[in-house]
Amino acid sequence: MGAPSGAQELHIQPVKFKAACAWVDQHHRHHDAPQGHQFSLGVRTSDGRLVGVAIVGRPVSRNFDNGLTVEVTRVATDGTPNACSALYGAAWRTARSAGYRRAITYTQDGESGASLRAAGWRKVADLPARPGWNTPSRPRRAHGTEHVARTLWEITARNAPPLPEPRDETRDETRDETRAPRGRRKRCPECKQPITPAVTGRPPHYCSPACRQRAYRRRSQPSC
Repeated sequence: MGAPSGAQELHIQPVKFKAACAWVDQHHRHHDAPQGHQFSLGVRTSDGRLVGVAIVGRPVSRNFDNGLTVEVTRVATDGTPNACSALYGAAWRTARSAGYRRAITYTQDGESGASLRAAGWRKVADLPARPGWNTPSRPRRAHGTEHVARTLWEITARNAPPLPEPRDETRDETRDETRAPRGRRKRCPECKQPITPAVTGRPPHYCSPACRQRAYRRRSQPSC
């Protein structure tokens, strides 16, 4: 991309996920590298020096994971002017060319979002602080980002479907993942009572050892 007078000329190029994660671990102020990605981009100066990376993946909130949306999960730079906005703009152009209709990202309270606005992104909502990221379905260690309010941003194509109402992701994350939906609970074939799933693994075939024994004795009786 071209550069304003007095600024360095910046160039976008793809980078390997491992290299992007290493850069994030070294330069990001408050987050470790994510677990996966759809694609990662780097920005270099004219002399070939890497000055920032962006990692783009599926939306972390399942409420936004509709197959047509990606999330810029990490952006980290060494402070080079315009590097952040160059990465945000390139992330959206790459996603749009692959068929995605929306990209989202978050900033923390106290971050102005100037780089996002410069790249054409718009603010969607201010989200309240979360008490933490550790949940039964997704164990997480403390990162120091707890109790910090966030802002949701987006950029869309013209034919993008409406964005669902932002909500607290913990409502999904803290639910019992082994519990069958109401109305579809498995029932004991012996007493017809609903079976309570175990903490891990598949639900048992019978609701109790007594029912299992009764079914075994009935099968073992000789037929008349």
